[in-house]
Amino acid sequence: MKSRAGWVVPIPGAATLCLRHLLLDFNGTLAYEGALIEGVAERLVALSPLMDVEVLTGDTYGTVERALAGLPVRHTVVATGADKAARTRALLTAGVAAVGNGRNDVDMLSLATLGVAVLGPEGAHARALTAAQIVAPGILAALDLFLHPQRLVAALRP
Repeated sequence: MKSRAGWVVPIPGAATLCLRHLLLDFNGTLAYEGALIEGVAERLVALSPLMDVEVLTGDTYGTVERALAGLPVRHTVVATGADKAARTRALLTAGVAAVGNGRNDVDMLSLATLGVAVLGPEGAHARALTAAQIVAPGILAALDLFLHPQRLVAALRP
């Protein structure tokens, strides 16, 4: 549910999850070989009223601007995982969820209020899986966690 604090989900037996920002990796997470995975665009549109959505990418294929054109998300091309971690740190006090799959996502996932690793068609780095609090079988399932918060409750409750 959305509040002035951002997206808020009470987790029974644990702290309430408050998130204002959603940071997303692009290649291997939202996109496969540089093309947006089918179903992602609709979910990004649905999530944008709930949280500030931002894509952080090395833009391996040079397609991020075209792929995200017209969608209500910001994107930033970054050089390293350290850049993703710095952006995460800058937003942390407002609450940030991060979703990624690669080696350069490890610090972003571990620093975020909530880190979600994605097992996609391009695979996932083993350290990304251990840095995240939740591992999703694909990007659609990962984004659906935020659209259907009871799924997060089920995964995070002690």
